[in-house]
Amino acid sequence: MRGRKSRRAKRQEFEQMQAPSIGGVSVPRGDGSTIVRVRRGSSLTDFADKINADPASLVTVLIHLGEMATATQSLDEDTFRLLGAELGYEIQVVSPEDEERELFSSFNIDLDAESAEEDDEDLQPRPPVVTVMGHVDHGKTRLLDAIRHAEVAEGEAGGITQHIGAYQIHTNHEDQDRAITFIDTPGHEAFTAMRARGAKVTDIAILVVAADDGVMPQTIEALNHAQAADVPIVVAVNKIDKPDANPQKIRQQLTEYNLIAEEYGGDTMFVDVSAREGQNIDQLLEAVLLTADAALDLRANPDKDARGVAIEANLDRGRGAVATVLVQSGTLRVGDGIVAGSAHGRVRAMLDEHGDNVQEAGPSRPVQVLGLASVPRAGDTFLVAPDDRTARQIAEKREAADRQASLAKARKRISLEDLTEALAAGKVETLNLILKGDVSGSVEALEDALLQIDVGDEVDLRIIDRGVGAITLNNINLAMASDAIIIGFNVRAEGQNADVADREGVEIRYYSVIYQAIEEIEAALKGMLKPEFEEVQLGTAEVREVFRSSKFGNVAGSIVRSGEIRRGTKARLVRDGTVVSEKLEISGLRRFKDDVTEVREGFECGINLGNFNDIKVGDVIETHELREKPRT
Repeated sequence: MRGRKSRRAKRQEFEQMQAPSIGGVSVPRGDGSTIVRVRRGSSLTDFADKINADPASLVTVLIHLGEMATATQSLDEDTFRLLGAELGYEIQVVSPEDEERELFSSFNIDLDAESAEEDDEDLQPRPPVVTVMGHVDHGKTRLLDAIRHAEVAEGEAGGITQHIGAYQIHTNHEDQDRAITFIDTPGHEAFTAMRARGAKVTDIAILVVAADDGVMPQTIEALNHAQAADVPIVVAVNKIDKPDANPQKIRQQLTEYNLIAEEYGGDTMFVDVSAREGQNIDQLLEAVLLTADAALDLRANPDKDARGVAIEANLDRGRGAVATVLVQSGTLRVGDGIVAGSAHGRVRAMLDEHGDNVQEAGPSRPVQVLGLASVPRAGDTFLVAPDDRTARQIAEKREAADRQASLAKARKRISLEDLTEALAAGKVETLNLILKGDVSGSVEALEDALLQIDVGDEVDLRIIDRGVGAITLNNINLAMASDAIIIGFNVRAEGQNADVADREGVEIRYYSVIYQAIEEIEAALKGMLKPEFEEVQLGTAEVREVFRSSKFGNVAGSIVRSGEIRRGTKARLVRDGTVVSEKLEISGLRRFKDDVTEVREGFECGINLGNFNDIKVGDVIETHELREKPRT
């Protein structure tokens, strides 16, 4: 057998002979129409498996294309397309929706089949899901308090709702007991992503506008979210008990945004309410139900495995991971094995909005679920899995895909040339952050807001870890290793962990209101920026006569035309509008026989420019200094 090549070796040799060389590296090429599908956040190794190539050779190809990446590093879509164009492949990055379908189809779960097979007789009426939106401090939380008779606002830091909550209430409508599910979205603009998610899971939006304040920026923002989600809107004109309330002005202002009241010939229901006095709350609920019955077909099949959305989730010290979920179809029962995002588990118990145990939850029913092994993110979809093993495998695959996608998003694309220039100029500065919060929705909203801070290309903000629950020793160790700052949002480091952080010099910032965190981090980023300077002209002097001195060289007899000339300042010499010399200094300044430090406009003086002697009558001497520009 010695000296003879194996079949595999001969085949590899033949393939390498067929594969063209790029930068001295042989890589299998496509014909330009070969389609390769990659998951979002895939690495070069994943791509290499699909085209039967060596990952190291693809790293070399990327380097020749001016991109730097390792074989296991997650790449963004643009880098894959660049690589595919070079190698003759058409790259298709799988969308999150297709990703979900492919993931579940690998477990023989067809997400589309069940809904397609449902008949009309399987569908039963379900309660409408309502989201309350509007500008901060216009009374959204107080309105919900009036509806469900619960005091939530008093416990909020700064009077701003920090969490999403879901509640179901019952009301009498046309002699029938009707249920309505309410989702409370946070009011501050930093929670834009959470508010947008609230609109996606909702059927109807209540837009709260204060009658004494009018349409504000966040009112328009909330309106845009609801209209983008194609959700019917009911307007609640709040605070009509105020002396300066003007409900008609609100109606006129909202006509500019295509919300025309019924009394003006439109199709939007406006209800004047006072959350403080509990006035017209029943009329508001009636308007919601009338809008739901007229504009929507609210039906779902309760006789199947449950599917829905995680509205909120947090880590409870006594109960573990607790998720507030909204069932959208099917019925969720105690004992079901579920997967929610990258979390999985078996439903150990379910609680309603009053904290009472419930055994099952049908469509449009919000419940708190206990029994998950980890904390899902707000907005993650959940479904009942056939068994615990399948739930765990789906969750693990989702977690791996999410990790790769977040790495791809966090990666800053920079070419070798750019990197060399940036390092040479000392421009690459990075602020590493670790985010911990009491609930996942707050962490996600804070992350979105921080990543939108723009202070230019000189400083890079990286969020290297995020999570729910108290600040742990692992967080502190990671901060030590990466020089990161830990942001604690309504959570703290306790006991030994706080001592370790203090001893090791790990900075932990605690916040209870989100915009304080955003302002301080933005200030920190601006502080990392290298100072920018601007030139400020101090004065100009015209040369009237040139005196020659054996001791000082040429001295310009001048008159100050503007500003003042100061000794020791930087200067330039201008002749006939052209700069003759730039890097000069006023080394000597005299008035008659006296040395002076400055000469003001309109006075004559003698100016010495040190070793520079090329001075002529008619030249203009300009003095200036560099001042640091404040960052805006």
